[in-house]
Amino acid sequence: MHHNTIDVEHVSYAYPDGQMALRDVSLHVSSGERVALIGPNGAGKSTLLLHLNGLLKPQAGRVRVCGLDVGDGNLGPVRAAVGLVFQDPNDQLFCPTVFEDVAFGPLYQGLPEADIRTRVAAALEAVGMADFAARASYRLSLGEKKRIALATVLSLRPHILALDEPSAGLDPRARRGLIQLLTTVHPTLLIATHDLELVLDVCDRVVLLDEGRVIVEGCPGDVMCDVALMEVHGLERPHSLTPHAELHHLRCDALAKCVAPGNITNE
Repeated sequence: MHHNTIDVEHVSYAYPDGQMALRDVSLHVSSGERVALIGPNGAGKSTLLLHLNGLLKPQAGRVRVCGLDVGDGNLGPVRAAVGLVFQDPNDQLFCPTVFEDVAFGPLYQGLPEADIRTRVAAALEAVGMADFAARASYRLSLGEKKRIALATVLSLRPHILALDEPSAGLDPRARRGLIQLLTTVHPTLLIATHDLELVLDVCDRVVLLDEGRVIVEGCPGDVMCDVALMEVHGLERPHSLTPHAELHHLRCDALAKCVAPGNITNE
């Protein structure tokens, strides 16, 4: 595996109830690129991520990661190459301690004990949780659990990281720490998220999905500055991309409404 790339070619997928989740989706992610998947709920973002390591199989088209077709014959190396981090960390943390959770993948790979310990220590250090090895995973905060879930993937040393809503539910401090972490990890990144400010901080390119189709892709700032495009697809332009003068007028309008005579009461 010389190139840490993702190639999705004309992929379509429908769930058993008949709901079409992906419709002729094509996407290429270059080695080392950081790409965000954005779009409203039900756009197909999470479904697309689940195709990267064979948890779902396309009903039309094909998926290749690191030059390998994602299929039954390649699931072992593909899943070693793609680290998938779910939105809910409780889906990935099931062992009594943090150490055992992070060690599970390398242990399953059959690595020697010394190598497992080295990988666990390195992964916990990478996510800023080096002192948590002996802690019970279920007692951690959501932000801490998300970091440990990422460590369980990093211990496998994947070529590609696929993250589903990594900042969902985090308080501002935990979110800032996550963004800092994502800007320092080096694998190819594909992130499905509603956090458009995170996209601006972390990603090189954005892909807008809606109703299972790729609508547009490009530079995050260019795509997300298009107010009409964003509104049509149930999104809003990030506040940091709103011109200062426009923000000033919006705040003045909001203040005027608050202090309008009909809105003021005397206690």
